[in-house]
Amino acid sequence: MTTILLTGFEPFAGAVRNPSWDAAAGVAAGWDGPERLETALLPVSFERSVSALTTALDRVRPDVVVAVGLAEGRSGITPERVAVNLDDARIPDVDGAQPVDAPVLPGGPAAFFTSLPVKRMVAAARAADAPASLSGTAGAYVCNHLFYALQSLLAGRPEIRSGFVHVGATPETRAVRDPDPAAVPLDVLIAGLAAAVRAAIDPAPDLAVPGGAIA
Repeated sequence: MTTILLTGFEPFAGAVRNPSWDAAAGVAAGWDGPERLETALLPVSFERSVSALTTALDRVRPDVVVAVGLAEGRSGITPERVAVNLDDARIPDVDGAQPVDAPVLPGGPAAFFTSLPVKRMVAAARAADAPASLSGTAGAYVCNHLFYALQSLLAGRPEIRSGFVHVGATPETRAVRDPDPAAVPLDVLIAGLAAAVRAAIDPAPDLAVPGGAIA
């Protein structure tokens, strides 16, 4: 049986919810198999997120890992192509850490590519009526840090497919802060993420379609 690990993040920066976890938990609640799907809630911490991820990997022993994070200002589902070996935090994490121009892994490769079929995931999310697009940058905050660490941890395990997906804000999570015109209802995020996860576990090759951007 195929086993999936789906992760999301706890609230941070004064928010009371995090759409990445709300979406991941919603996918898990509606999952009807036949694959086994397990979830893990991670702190928005450069150090502790990786420790929590490692614990989850040991507990679940997944065949596929889809880590999910929040990218405010983006709309819908945005699978990431590449993680870079750089931490450059605009704001401190929940533990007060704010690395600037620091490597995720000293001496590590400059970047790791996802091993998920990200173009099929975008197409599947769109087919589920969720806005979706391919992303070429996971930023330089905890999301990228975790994505890079995940790919590094599994670099010698090609049988395990893994990667990262950003989701945008929801109207509910932005209600107490500035309005976000890109916000998408949570049920739409859940439907799109569920479709993307389904595409991720399909062993078929990725789509050979354009996915780049001029800038």
